[in-house]
Amino acid sequence: MPEPSDTPLMIIGAGLGGALMACYLAKAGYRVSVYERRPDPRVQGFVGGRSINLALSTRGITALQEVGLAEKVLDQAIPMHGRMMHDTEGDLAFQSYSANPQDAIHSVDRGQLNLTLLNAADAHDNVSFHFDHRCLNIDPAKPSASFEFVSKGEFVEADARVIIGADGAFSAVRSRLQREDRFNYSQQYLEHGYKELVIPPAAEIPGFSGKDFDGFAMDPNALHIWPRGGYMMIALPNQDRTFTCTCFWPFRGATGFEAIKTEHDIEPFFQKHFPDAVQLMPTLRETYMGNPTSSLVTVRCFPWHHKDKIVLLGDAAHAIVPFFGQGMNAAFEDCRVLNEYITQYAPQWDIVLETFTMKRKANADAIADMALANFIEMRDSVASPMFRLRKKLDNTLHRWMPNTFVPLYNMVSFSNIPYAEARARAEGQNRLLLAAAATIIAIVLLLVIVGIVALL
Repeated sequence: MPEPSDTPLMIIGAGLGGALMACYLAKAGYRVSVYERRPDPRVQGFVGGRSINLALSTRGITALQEVGLAEKVLDQAIPMHGRMMHDTEGDLAFQSYSANPQDAIHSVDRGQLNLTLLNAADAHDNVSFHFDHRCLNIDPAKPSASFEFVSKGEFVEADARVIIGADGAFSAVRSRLQREDRFNYSQQYLEHGYKELVIPPAAEIPGFSGKDFDGFAMDPNALHIWPRGGYMMIALPNQDRTFTCTCFWPFRGATGFEAIKTEHDIEPFFQKHFPDAVQLMPTLRETYMGNPTSSLVTVRCFPWHHKDKIVLLGDAAHAIVPFFGQGMNAAFEDCRVLNEYITQYAPQWDIVLETFTMKRKANADAIADMALANFIEMRDSVASPMFRLRKKLDNTLHRWMPNTFVPLYNMVSFSNIPYAEARARAEGQNRLLLAAAATIIAIVLLLVIVGIVALL
């Protein structure tokens, strides 16, 4: 049971991780105050153009199940059972994510999911939300936080029993902890950025002559990829029968954002590199010019906590690039694990926070590394015949030995195996496969030699 206290737990950041953590704490009976720099999205709505559609998988679903929201969220999601590759000729090749046809990642709308979480948390009397509050400073000793109530021009200070920093990759809470002794921090930007585009429903595309997938212009049960080696475009389906497309291109170079200098360069560029997509995007020019080009960053820090008073989770602790579809899932898993330790150890908050940091740090580093590696796979490797052959081999072995051989993608996306353990297990499987291949080659060579000797 929660410790009796007039001082609430404070969450800074009402995005996906902060809102889910509020649901967990509210369900456990804690008083919770949530502060968010943005206006209330339930009133103001969400600003598009930067979201990158989210891929909900097992880790995120598990956390949502624990707060009773999984069914509701999945009802608003679209399952994607594999990748659909588009080559420069417009030919398609489907690659299943798993040997199990039931396995899928789920395309979810960030804004709708955030609303669902906010409403679920706000339904509890012990949760209070404070929107339009920009965090100015943290006092780690109390702890307390000071805010600017932006729309009113007022300044607010609030005390807390524990402050949970869930305020994203450019976290104000983490920024304050960086001034503490022995706090390690690094950030690494990719040379690539991203820009969002849209494919409307088939009925809204002038002269559409392709296959109509129940109103979608493409198969909605696949994550579409235009891999081009060094750069790519992807598309994820939405409930309104649109697709959100995201261009992941280098900032510089002939295939980068700098290659498009005026609106007149847009269509020729897409006709050259993504010809089958151009006919599906009647508002390509307007959308490209209207949406921002954003950066991709990996953030690492340690420790994630300060004594028994402050802790970071989600992007504030470990922002990662989106190429394994695990940013949101990792944040939701943070919430689930932190809640587990709160249940086990609170009110010994020093044990709660230190245990959380020590258990999660290695896993966060592992998925950060795997996400970077998966970017290379998605843009460069997925179209390779050798890569496809290896994926078929992995799925075949998994089908034959479901409990012994599990591909890395399955362990990351379709299980709750800790990320670091999944990576180590996959590396071990790869070593065994290489050893087996070497043995087979040696046996074949030996048989050939014996055959030659017999002929002599």
